[in-house]
Amino acid sequence: MKKTILIAAIMAAVLPAAPGMAQPTAAPPAKDAQMQQQAPEVAEFDKQMALMQQTMQRMQEQMEKIRQTQDPQERQKLLQEHWETMRNGMGTMHGMWGPGMMGCCAGGPMMGGAMRDGQMMGWRGMGGYYSKLTPDQMKQRQYMMDRYMGMQQQMMDHMMQHQNYMWMQPPR
Repeated sequence: MKKTILIAAIMAAVLPAAPGMAQPTAAPPAKDAQMQQQAPEVAEFDKQMALMQQTMQRMQEQMEKIRQTQDPQERQKLLQEHWETMRNGMGTMHGMWGPGMMGCCAGGPMMGGAMRDGQMMGWRGMGGYYSKLTPDQMKQRQYMMDRYMGMQQQMMDHMMQHQNYMWMQPPR
């Protein structure tokens, strides 16, 4: 039961609200919003992505050590280190949703919740935002989303591997 709750909590921390479910927190954009849109900061995103790639490499190395060890106490220590690395990586991933990064609007509403006026947001809620992006801004957003989703999948893979090794531990 605890493991199920743990997995659900981890998934909630890693899987931020989808762009189509985001809630704008600012007033609706003006008609000339295309000029006012905050351009995605691809260079900053790439810096964060490089940090995440280093974190993923470290996690992979830790997982290899976990696989190789036969000592249950050493495995537990290594699992704890892997857990801390995952948590730090999740913090970095969470920060990638801020304003100008992958968050859509001032204040980063991508992480702000999925409800507005009691209804789930969909294209109707975000269509105005995305339709005002320039073609270059759309390409930048797609580039960042593609890279982010791959990294998110790697993080989920590590969580599942970590959980599998936790279940293999003898009862205490």
